[in-house]
Amino acid sequence: MKRIITMKRVLCLCLLLTVFAEGCAWFKTQEDKSANVLAQEGMAAFEKGKHRRAIESFEKLRDWYPFSKYASLAELKTADSYYHLGEYGEAVYAYEAFESLHPRNEAIPYVIYQIGRCYYEQMESIDRDQTATRKALDTFRRLEKTFPRSSYAMKAESHIKECYERLAGHEFYVGMFYFKSKHYKTALNRFQIVLDDYPTVGDLRWKARKYIALSKEQMGENNAQDR
Repeated sequence: MKRIITMKRVLCLCLLLTVFAEGCAWFKTQEDKSANVLAQEGMAAFEKGKHRRAIESFEKLRDWYPFSKYASLAELKTADSYYHLGEYGEAVYAYEAFESLHPRNEAIPYVIYQIGRCYYEQMESIDRDQTATRKALDTFRRLEKTFPRSSYAMKAESHIKECYERLAGHEFYVGMFYFKSKHYKTALNRFQIVLDDYPTVGDLRWKARKYIALSKEQMGENNAQDR
């Protein structure tokens, strides 16, 4: 009986040693993949356009080595990967987290530009809601104000112009809707916004003036008929 009990103990001990050895192998696998290796794997995947795989490597790097010199690189390239995947909400979150954690990093002008680009890529046509356009414009203007000499501020200039044109076009579109619906006072207010808020939209300002005059004319005729 004692012999049987002893054999059971030996078997249990062997089983525990096997489990422990497997656990050590698992931890060793983590240790063997250094921060440098994970950074290289992530960048290699990123450059090949395998952005989902890149994110996996960068997230492991951040989780396993949060104080590594490569951690900030992993944070930034994770955001870039989401951007290239078209997952703009995730990208904005990651870029904003990077800016919050590293406000003095030399990459901040690029980060702000990329946040603006995320909103820019989501802009709708002038007959749709312009929330993304306004967020893009606000972000690009913040970049210009904070880093006016940055190359990214210069790149943002054409985007700012397009945002203004898109917003002015939206106001004019809504104004035309009200004009055709014979709501001339509301239409006039929308056309006036084009003149007051968007001084650089060229031909659209000329059209806005034209329909302001037509709206006033129709309002005057309606007032005359009511007398």
